[in-house]
Amino acid sequence: MAASAMRAQRGFTMIEVLVSLVIAVFGLLGLVGIQAFAHQAELESYQRAQALVLLNDMAERINANRQSAGCYSSSGMAYFGTDSGGAPACASGYLNTQTRLLANNDMLEWDLLLKGAAEKSGGNSVGAMVGARGCVTYDAATQIYTVVVAWQGMTETFAPVVTCANGLYGSEPRRRAVWTTIRIATLS
Repeated sequence: MAASAMRAQRGFTMIEVLVSLVIAVFGLLGLVGIQAFAHQAELESYQRAQALVLLNDMAERINANRQSAGCYSSSGMAYFGTDSGGAPACASGYLNTQTRLLANNDMLEWDLLLKGAAEKSGGNSVGAMVGARGCVTYDAATQIYTVVVAWQGMTETFAPVVTCANGLYGSEPRRRAVWTTIRIATLS
C-alpha cells in the first residue's frame, strides 16, 4: 500500500504541466498586449505635447507681431506643414517692411517646424508628429484668429470640430487637432 501511494505522489503528470504552460502563455500574451497599448498611448501623448508646443509657438509669434497679424492667416493656402508647398509671403495686412519680413520669417519657420525640419534621420526631416499640418484663420466679423495644429493619430477616436487638414488622413476619426483662438486688441 505504501509503494502505490508513493508512486501516485511521485510528480506532476504531463497534463498538469501542459495546463500550467497554457495558463502561463495566456498571461504572457496579455502582458504583451498591455505593453503594446501602453506604447501606443505614450506615442499619442507625445504627439499631442509636440502639437501644443507648435500651437503655442505660432500664437506667440502672432501676438508678438500684432501690427502684421493679418499676414499670418493661411486663408490664401489650405495649411502649413506637410505637403503644403511652402509658407506664403505676406502681401497685405502689415504695418511696415520690417513687420512684414518678421511675419514672413515666422511663417517659414513654423512651416519647417511642422514638417519636422528640426529633427533629421538619414538626411530626411522626421517631425514629432505624423503628417503635421497647421492652419491660421481670421474671422473678420469677430476679429478672432484661430490657430490649429492637426496630425494623424494611431487609432480612431472622434473627428475634431475644426476643419484644418480635413480629409487628409483617411478616416476622420484618425485626424487629431489642437487649437486656440487669439483676439488682437485695438489700443487707442
